[in-house]
Amino acid sequence: MSYSSLAVKQAARALAAGGVIAHPTESVWGLACDPNNLQAVRRLLQLKSRPLEKGLILVSGEEESFSELLESLNEEQRQQLSDTWPGPVTWLVPHLNRVPYWVCGAHSSVALRCTDHSFTAALTRTFGGAIVSTSANPAGCQPARHKYQVLRYFGDALDFVGGGSTGGRSAPSEIRDLLSGRLMRPGG
Repeated sequence: MSYSSLAVKQAARALAAGGVIAHPTESVWGLACDPNNLQAVRRLLQLKSRPLEKGLILVSGEEESFSELLESLNEEQRQQLSDTWPGPVTWLVPHLNRVPYWVCGAHSSVALRCTDHSFTAALTRTFGGAIVSTSANPAGCQPARHKYQVLRYFGDALDFVGGGSTGGRSAPSEIRDLLSGRLMRPGG
């Protein structure tokens, strides 16, 4: 997976300016934006034709980006996260009203993933924290696995598209509920 530091900086600048970008993740391409920017999140949801109520995933290359959300967890719960991070496992964690409604949707939990994808991890470090990242596809379509698919889906509607290639995993990230231990979506 090769990418340039210039691409990381361009992507981070686009996010900071309220843009919506496409970037590779562990298995598919993702659409990303600043989770604290309601207009950017609305634009991302509109591009995907995704309802706000479904909620979104927050992704970071640093577990510390989620420290406020993890402080109420017990030692065993924190260990479960640490055992799978960084990596392609997304955990549903109680948000205790610490994230905006436009991120958690109609849920009492928020989806968190500490990524091991080198570009995405570098992007979040350069941006200065977690980003919204959801599969790069309109609702009902297959997630994009290549940059050309992203461009076919979204054309020039995005503020940045790039960052190398995906991590090559066969399926989107696994999703697990931390409190119940239930597997919500199997991973690759």
